[in-house]
Amino acid sequence: MANLWSANHPRNYWLCQPDLSDEAWQKVIIDSLPVLNLDLTKAEIDSVLELTLGETRFGPDHWRLSLPKQIYYLLKPILPRALTRILRRLYSHPGKTDPNLRWPVESRYAEFLWEIMAQLLRTVPGQRLYMKSLWPDNFQYAFVLTHDIESVVGQSFVHVVADLEESLGFRSSFNFVPERYHIDKDLMDELCQRGFEIGIHGLKHDGKLFSSRDKFDRRATKINQHFKEFGAVGFRSPLTHRNPEWMQALDIEYDLSFFDTDPFEPIPGGTMSLWPFFLGRFVELPYTLVQDYSLTAVIGETTPRLWLEKVDFIEQYCGMALLNSHPDYLRVPANMEIYSNFLAAMKERSGYWHALPRDVARWWRKRVSENLEDGDKSVIAIADGKLQIAPLTA
Repeated sequence: MANLWSANHPRNYWLCQPDLSDEAWQKVIIDSLPVLNLDLTKAEIDSVLELTLGETRFGPDHWRLSLPKQIYYLLKPILPRALTRILRRLYSHPGKTDPNLRWPVESRYAEFLWEIMAQLLRTVPGQRLYMKSLWPDNFQYAFVLTHDIESVVGQSFVHVVADLEESLGFRSSFNFVPERYHIDKDLMDELCQRGFEIGIHGLKHDGKLFSSRDKFDRRATKINQHFKEFGAVGFRSPLTHRNPEWMQALDIEYDLSFFDTDPFEPIPGGTMSLWPFFLGRFVELPYTLVQDYSLTAVIGETTPRLWLEKVDFIEQYCGMALLNSHPDYLRVPANMEIYSNFLAAMKERSGYWHALPRDVARWWRKRVSENLEDGDKSVIAIADGKLQIAPLTA
């Protein structure tokens, strides 16, 4: 039976030429399952996708906040910031997380896909295949910047963040909360004119969006109205509270509420994915770099080291380096310095496709929907015992 993640069959990731039989795909998928190191009771790929992309390995109540966390988010608006930082450290220490969650690098799903292709290659003449390139113009990986604006104070700092990014040749999306503070429509218009993107970050940012299905559906109706008003197509849930089934009510092209791995969020866990994937009716763009608040206030980092090390890993697997940061936190000079240093370091790198999230989501949908013969091609082969992907040159 199909589920919300069924469209992400490994066959639709690799998009091989020539394609192989259903039996060949089924065999290599089964043979590659040990790489995931999960408690698998079924070998069907839909079950595997539910455990990984669907996070069902964390249990049936994964999307429900525990009672202590419900109380915490109810009281959070009146708690001192220093106390909330202490509480965040207590409930989100990586050493206390589920053993199904690895951090800061969760490599199992990437290794699973790579093992599938390695086994396929061993069955074809010459041990090489062609595939539709993962990214436009044969870029090695993708680099995406996003921001959530949590307050009017953060909104007032957007210009500074945008100016920094523009000076280095970058663009990003800024996600506004429609009913928490007065939205500066002139700012929205200016950002769009400068090549940035506008998105929506919940409705009120009060921690109650997913408190019940009825409340979510009522708020989703209002959120959908704001999408039309703002001309936005992307969404991120406040506090990354999320429920993939409920979120199908949103009229969006893409969502940003999930992540590959993160022990620091109210609902810790992760999809394991370094790439966009289809989540029902929309494209999911999981963030793959730790959020700025967790990096600075919870972990206590003073440099972009963790971000850059994770980018190195993502590049190896041709993934998507997607960062979520907040103008509210970047107002702190030390945090802004870390972000600035990160962008400067990325400016010196090459091989990545820098794009707005809407363009990445549209590319991922287009890549799967087009004929296999269309677009850029890559060669997949095993060299020196490793799987390698290289652009197909004329």
